Amino acid sequence: GGQQPMHNEDRTVWVVFNGEIFNYIELREGLLKKGHTFYTKSDTEVLIHLYEEKGPEFVNDLNGQFAFAIWDSKVKSLMLARDRLGIRPLFYTTVDGSLLFASEIKSLFTDKRVQREIDIHGLDQFFTCWATIPPQTAFKGIFELPPAHYLVAQKGGIIIKQYWELDFYSGIDKNGTREEEYEEQLLELLKDSIRLRLRADVPVAAYLSGGLDSSFISALVKKHFNNKLNTFSVSFNDRDFDESVFQRRMAEFLGTDHKVVTCNYADINKIMPQVVWHAEKPLIRTAPAPLFLLAKLVRENNIKVVLTGEGSDEILGGYDLFREAKIRRFWAKNPDSRLRPLLMQKLYSYIPNFRKTNTVFLEGFYRRHLLATDSKCYSHLPRWETTSRLKSLFSREVKNSLSNYKTEELLESHLPAGFSRWDKLSQAQHIEIITLLSGNLLSSQGDRMMMANSVEGRFPFLDYRVVEFCAKLPARLKLKVMEEKYLLKKIARPYLPQDIVKRKKQAYQAPDSASFFNSGGQGHSYVDELLSEENLARTNYFDPLAVTTLVKKCKSADSNLLGARDNMAVVGIITTLLLDRLFIKEKKEFEL
Repeated sequence: GGQQPMHNEDRTVWVVFNGEIFNYIELREGLLKKGHTFYTKSDTEVLIHLYEEKGPEFVNDLNGQFAFAIWDSKVKSLMLARDRLGIRPLFYTTVDGSLLFASEIKSLFTDKRVQREIDIHGLDQFFTCWATIPPQTAFKGIFELPPAHYLVAQKGGIIIKQYWELDFYSGIDKNGTREEEYEEQLLELLKDSIRLRLRADVPVAAYLSGGLDSSFISALVKKHFNNKLNTFSVSFNDRDFDESVFQRRMAEFLGTDHKVVTCNYADINKIMPQVVWHAEKPLIRTAPAPLFLLAKLVRENNIKVVLTGEGSDEILGGYDLFREAKIRRFWAKNPDSRLRPLLMQKLYSYIPNFRKTNTVFLEGFYRRHLLATDSKCYSHLPRWETTSRLKSLFSREVKNSLSNYKTEELLESHLPAGFSRWDKLSQAQHIEIITLLSGNLLSSQGDRMMMANSVEGRFPFLDYRVVEFCAKLPARLKLKVMEEKYLLKKIARPYLPQDIVKRKKQAYQAPDSASFFNSGGQGHSYVDELLSEENLARTNYFDPLAVTTLVKKCKSADSNLLGARDNMAVVGIITTLLLDRLFIKEKKEFEL
């Protein structure tokens, strides 16, 4: 077995490890040929011998999701490393000359010397680009090792090094590769990624959201690897958010053993404190809550490993944001056009609130950053505008402290040297991967919600070989005119019902403010208490008057008419106050 900490033959190299190395069998064979002795069949032991063979750079050989620490007593050196896309978390802090590290921030707080304070710069980042920018976290003095980096600590100090960087297509389809060749390569890579991720000593299941990505992964598993597949999905009582029709359709089509957890407002309200406890950061959507319940259902069915479709939208151009940016650039060339803004309405026709939105308001909203086409973050400006509502609700003290702080400039300083040479879609994809994917979807919604229930998520689209391949694809194969994920749809066609392939992408959403104010009177107590004027004044993150006005609006209006900005603001405020209550005040009176 993989008992930890594990050591080498002469007990000079020790490792603790969280995660999976999917290609460990191949790596082990290579090491055996070089004369290394193994005592177990675990992937943990492979790390030790690879380190002995190559030193810290051995991380480049790993295909997996991991966070690990290696102590080398010969040179008195500690190495920490994290996987390329940041699937597994790793945090550290220094106190009294010691380096402390852990997979969760709450573990660092068990050392009484570690200060507990929410960092308003972390809040500003989160409420700008929906994620903190590593090494920043929501807590002062607590750092996140960035994805694709390793850290080496020795007596002389700490060195942090990036070992992998995604390089996107440079704008020329050099070898004139035929579309069919790209299709074959992507399909083979995905099949191999799934093959590696099915390596487990326990049954592996899959999530079915009703969309293309998870349906295609499940279909590939069923057709090529395992005819008996368990699938799981979450459905909502609120019809605006429910996708169960498509989930059932896929489960029947594939013939899987399918189970569903149904989620309502009261469920989300009730488990939100638990969700924040595991996410260890504020949220701007309630979306992680249903996924927490879904992982719970998986665990109750004695399944410990689940495949999901995460990452496909980022690497293959699936998000509306990518098409939105394309329309905005087109409109910016002729800002006075009457017709071009109407394309926006068409783009979001599936969102109930959007259909009701006044065209004049829409046009005004998108005009705001329309001509900022030179901004490196152009694609993301409208999205960040939406969350900026939260920053207007900060208390006067917080606003003053942040008066010269510019998250957008900080993010730009983190962009790679070659960024400006990439095509516009690639630039938007890169920003999405380093902010939303790693800092939000994989953490708050993915790994943290699953691991809270002892379920491990595996993401075939996030095999680094698949990600590198997609980065090099010409933009026209990702977003063809206005058709998203063009290449993926082409290779999925033979495997899936046509209506699932053609179906317009639905963003995964859950009801936001309605969960806190429309949940039938159940479980409100903590919400009312957190939002009381007294608590707002005491915590001093937000302006009590402004928040009270917003809450009144939420309680009185038909909450369906609330805009995205108000919905996000409510979730952001409640979860920041929960974070304060759980981690800073250490009050756990909630059922955790």
